[in-house]
Amino acid sequence: MPSQKSNLLRIGQVASRSGIPIKTLRYYDELGLLRSPARSSGGFRLFSVDVFERLTLIKGAQNLGLKLQEIKELLQICEQHQCPGEAVRQKIEKLIQAIDRAVDRLQSFQVEIERLIARWGQENEDISSRHCHVSFSGDRG
Repeated sequence: MPSQKSNLLRIGQVASRSGIPIKTLRYYDELGLLRSPARSSGGFRLFSVDVFERLTLIKGAQNLGLKLQEIKELLQICEQHQCPGEAVRQKIEKLIQAIDRAVDRLQSFQVEIERLIARWGQENEDISSRHCHVSFSGDRG
């Protein structure tokens, strides 16, 4: 009968499969973001395959602007199967608002780029192929 440790992955395997550097995985483990259930006889951290789902959650939360300590708090709440408290709910609502503002800024930037491309197309019709002027500031200098 195979031992439970044979089903576990060494940190290098997790790094290779996830694309996350070993140093980062160690840092996450030290902060308590990961669950390293055991160590090999050589002292290597061993992880279950569930680590990939957790890493996806961590990276997704970071991409949304959460700090590692906030991610840790959310993970602890999820593990305890408790509803988040008012403070956590407010943090998440602020995060959603920040995402909405970022989306608005990106959409405005897209409109400006589309205008630039349209203006560039008009200029190309009016000038020779040897001269092309593109202005990001609206200045024709």
